[in-house]
Amino acid sequence: MAHQHNSLSHTKWMCKYHIVFTPKYRRRITYNQYRKDVGEILRTLCSYKGVEIIEGHLMPDHVHMLVSIPPKMSVSSFMGYLKGKSSLVMFERHANLKYKFGNRKFWSEGYYVSTVGLNEETIAKYIRDQEAADQALDRLSVKEYEDPFAR
Repeated sequence: MAHQHNSLSHTKWMCKYHIVFTPKYRRRITYNQYRKDVGEILRTLCSYKGVEIIEGHLMPDHVHMLVSIPPKMSVSSFMGYLKGKSSLVMFERHANLKYKFGNRKFWSEGYYVSTVGLNEETIAKYIRDQEAADQALDRLSVKEYEDPFAR
């Protein structure tokens, strides 16, 4: 694949990042159910910010994206926007999620980012650690909400 350099007035840039993030432990099943929707939401949000998705995979327990982010935007501000906004949109579109989980975030805290090729083992470890952290937090804090739409 030819390396494409993007231009911004006098600046040439090629800033590619591998990003991995996970739905909260309790939302794994939900995420699988709404995967198509999640993909569409993430694509739309990226295009709003001028972020190109070079490759994207919605895995059963994580999202893996290779993206090109303009240099004027920090990875952390982009990720805050992407995860925060997609959470809101998911809860807006699917009222039953709100009742089941309250209005809390859809995604786990944090993300993994790398400017070089991803190492499978590193991703796997990140996902395992994230799941363990989520489970521990869930045991401490979660009160389930009743879903008024359930039969």
